[in-house]
Amino acid sequence: MLAVTLFVAGSALCRLSWSSESLIAFRVLQGLAGGMIMPIGMITLAQAAGPQRMGRVMSVVGVPMLLGPVLGPVIGGLIVEHLSWRWIFYVNLPVGVVGLVLAARLLPSTRAEGTRGVTTVPPELDWKGLLMLSPGVAMLVFGLSEVGAHGRVEGPDVAWMAAGLVLIAAFVRHAWRARFPLVEVRLFRGRGFSAAAATVFFVGGALFGAQLLLPLYYQVARGESPLRAGLLVAPQGLGAALGMRYAGRLTDRIGGGRVVLGGLVVLLLGTFVFTEVGATTSYWLLASAVVVRGIGLGFTMMPAMAAAYSTLQANQVPRATPMLNVVQRIGGSIGTALLAVVLQRQLAAAIPGPAGGLEGARGLPPAAQAKLAGPVATAFAQTYWWSLALTAVAVIPAVILALSERRARAAAQAPSPAASLAA
Repeated sequence: MLAVTLFVAGSALCRLSWSSESLIAFRVLQGLAGGMIMPIGMITLAQAAGPQRMGRVMSVVGVPMLLGPVLGPVIGGLIVEHLSWRWIFYVNLPVGVVGLVLAARLLPSTRAEGTRGVTTVPPELDWKGLLMLSPGVAMLVFGLSEVGAHGRVEGPDVAWMAAGLVLIAAFVRHAWRARFPLVEVRLFRGRGFSAAAATVFFVGGALFGAQLLLPLYYQVARGESPLRAGLLVAPQGLGAALGMRYAGRLTDRIGGGRVVLGGLVVLLLGTFVFTEVGATTSYWLLASAVVVRGIGLGFTMMPAMAAAYSTLQANQVPRATPMLNVVQRIGGSIGTALLAVVLQRQLAAAIPGPAGGLEGARGLPPAAQAKLAGPVATAFAQTYWWSLALTAVAVIPAVILALSERRARAAAQAPSPAASLAA
């Protein structure tokens, strides 16, 4: 409730901002609060559900997580086109108030079962880890974002990414030895959890990276407005909701690894269509492919996270939740930056002269856009091959995850030595 209150307050302050600097400062407050809401909610759900029901629970939680990137451009386009940008922050206020009322009535008041459940020593905040991990992740993500914005790797970007990687490596070394680390990296010693986290990483890259390409394709190659581009991407949300409806029960029944493998196959099929896009590709074909992609995402992201939680004990969940969120965010940032760089280079090659690149393609007059629509669409198609490859890499940890779950299930069903002797 404190996190939601701070988020609502940050949204109100953003709406009242009087300069770019004040808006950035208030966004920091809003981000700090928003960053707490998801892990706290995941911890509460995971410990209330238990490992046997994580698939169904994650399928419900995953609906807003996957619908957000899809519906965001549509709602944002409507607000910006018909109202003021300040209304983007206004809409958070009633949602936050409703969230506070529901939290007061429905959420458990007891403390989450964490480290206190297994030790008498009170846990302490890992200040040293906080001073290494938070700036390290911020520097790495900022460097990757700058690479995506520039469309090429520049010296300062390398410095930011290198500094971030050094701090993250130092944190891993520290966390491996600390009694109460900020993020429990020792969980990676479990093969099943490591495979599930790696799957979340690559699927996050495939989700957010491809989510950058499709609206740009509609706007740059097909000349659509931001609102229409958002509407054309929206069917992916329908596919994701449909996929998660069945993925949750299947995950509880046969394990997340096998569900993720099937979802990756569907995701690859849906992505392959976009490797063949042109300047006149049917919108119906693209909409169908977007729905297929959504179904594939519904069968991958949430089952992978559910599989990760199913390998943990209840007291490990609070430590694992922030780590899975960090893994997903970094994967999404790397995937977005990688595809942005590839797209920028492909567009620079397709559009000769100073107009090359994404900004040049956006600034062309309508007649020139129509003339270069074919080469621009080809640039997007070639970039989607990289998205396809990023998705295919996720198959490797998914196979390891499925094999780990199979061995764990066989070990659980095997009779114990004591039972064999008694028989």
